[in-house]
Amino acid sequence: MVHYLILERFEKELPGIDIFVCTADPLIEPPSMVVNTVLSVMAYDYPPEKLSIYLSDDGGSDLTFYAMLEAANFSKTWLPFCKKFRVEPTSPEAYFRTASEPLNDADNWLSVKKLYEEMKMRIEAAIKLNRIPDHIRKQHKGFREWDFVLSKHDHQTILQILIDGRDSNAVDIEGNPLPTLVYLAREKRPQHHHHFKAGSMNALIRVSSRISNGPIILNVDCDMYANNSKAIKYSLCLFMDEKKGDEIAYVQFLQSFDNLTKNEIYASSFRVLQQLELHGLDAIGGPCYNGSGCFHRREALCGKKYEKNYKVDWKKVSDTKADESASFLEETCKVLASCTFEHNTTWGKEMGLIYGFLVEDIITGLNIQCKGWKSMYLSPERDGFLGVAPITLLQTLVQHKRWMDGHLQVFLSRYCPLLYGYKKIPLKLRLAYCPYNLWAANCLATLYIVVMPCLCLLKGISLFPKISSPWVFPFAYVAFVHRAYSLNEFLWCGGTFRGWCNDQRMWLFNRTSAYFFALFETILKLLGYSRLNFVVTVKVADKEALKRYDGELIEFGATSPMFDILATLATLNLFGIFGALKKVILDVDEDLQVLEKFGLQILLCFVLVTINLPVYQALFFRNDNGKMPSSVTYKSIIFAMLACTATMCF
Repeated sequence: MVHYLILERFEKELPGIDIFVCTADPLIEPPSMVVNTVLSVMAYDYPPEKLSIYLSDDGGSDLTFYAMLEAANFSKTWLPFCKKFRVEPTSPEAYFRTASEPLNDADNWLSVKKLYEEMKMRIEAAIKLNRIPDHIRKQHKGFREWDFVLSKHDHQTILQILIDGRDSNAVDIEGNPLPTLVYLAREKRPQHHHHFKAGSMNALIRVSSRISNGPIILNVDCDMYANNSKAIKYSLCLFMDEKKGDEIAYVQFLQSFDNLTKNEIYASSFRVLQQLELHGLDAIGGPCYNGSGCFHRREALCGKKYEKNYKVDWKKVSDTKADESASFLEETCKVLASCTFEHNTTWGKEMGLIYGFLVEDIITGLNIQCKGWKSMYLSPERDGFLGVAPITLLQTLVQHKRWMDGHLQVFLSRYCPLLYGYKKIPLKLRLAYCPYNLWAANCLATLYIVVMPCLCLLKGISLFPKISSPWVFPFAYVAFVHRAYSLNEFLWCGGTFRGWCNDQRMWLFNRTSAYFFALFETILKLLGYSRLNFVVTVKVADKEALKRYDGELIEFGATSPMFDILATLATLNLFGIFGALKKVILDVDEDLQVLEKFGLQILLCFVLVTINLPVYQALFFRNDNGKMPSSVTYKSIIFAMLACTATMCF
């Protein structure tokens, strides 16, 4: 109940909260999903006059703008509804999907649900048409801005204050004040680099500093809705703590997902990492910034260094909103989101999010910590935020490739934690960054383990001690005890045995495909043969793919070089097992010697074949659209046979 004490103790001194929601493309991040995220954060259990929500639309889409207008109108009904029924989660889609109508006041409940469904239908109808009907365009002056938009990569700054929380007329249906709601599509021109999400966040920081200037900033991805209406109060318990609060730069919430299958087929929860490892970082300086679900101190995010005697006067920062009219702010703030505003400034270097990295969140968090600030990891009983995890294998691998590419890029840059953090952050924290930074490089060792034992088995070369040798015990200990510990850790964190098996499978898939390409692409960038490219994870899927995902059937169904590698390695190990069986069956007199000499190699190949069972199923037995494409099947067999032939010849 500590969060209630915050309200009682500070009352009118509570700081303003600026909430940033970022979206990039209405086709892969549907406006209806964005609306749910925006409505969920508008309904926080916090004084609405101290809340300001900013949507950054990097797609510059009038469809997203229309969806925000619908959200602004529906919020007048939704916010009092959330208070009356104590709604959790405050995302309409998530709430109505799981909640049942109450026994009392069912008519009101059903009417709000109907209003939401009608709003959703109007938004989806506009998306299906791919344009805004003329009668709707005439209803709001903001649509005129799109008369001057050439494309989503070439347009002026579009800034609209949809709800002005300072206006006494901005109230819900019960007369209560509404939070401020702002739409921003920053200026984009082909000749200027826009720096992806980092550039979007920095534009929001500048624009919000003129409109509301909340001392605390929350940023969430557009697919990660608020699941705990008390999240702001939880974070303020840390920021406003009299002993240690002033040294905290950001509070990172656990990142969870609401579409995970029971056994987490793509291991998207990072269960052990989030429930064990990140908590341990609190003692040595704090966790890294993970890009979403993070509360920031504005001063720290804007480049301020921590000073030992730094103290916040919450009375002075509790009310810092601008006095100018909404129309005046709309015009004067546009320059803050222009392409040229950052020229010859420290934005993207010392101020705001750091540019030039695929993992702008990680490098920004490290930079803040190196300025003397600390961070905290927060994981309340009810998850603060719930997002959307990838539902196909290719989406998962592409996402991991981007992460690992960015992490390795950080390690090989001047921001390498070991060097950049020297005498700035504790050695333990510098070392804590390194395992994640070097995950991509780990692919080389994994590829060796997957490829060489199999080929050496076909060639008749033993790599491990004989079964009867005492030197077999160290290998057995490393293999079995470490896996047993890993399983126990996973189960202790609430996972299932099948979930752990899927986690091990994705460990192998990522390290032999996504991490390999991340390593390769990072090297090309260092040599100047590749450019930085930010790939947005797709948030939509067809019904058949979703059905297979719910049934925990791995989705292949596309051609990709990463699938070529996975299929080839799986086929290679299958050939290795066949070769071993051939030796044991045909050489009856020497079968015990074969097992004695190659027992560990055969066991390793057998384990790899077992892990790859879904790959064999997709290659040879499945007939649905999620099977492995025929071209991948043919290539994998040819590549595996060539590798085996080359091994036997040499």
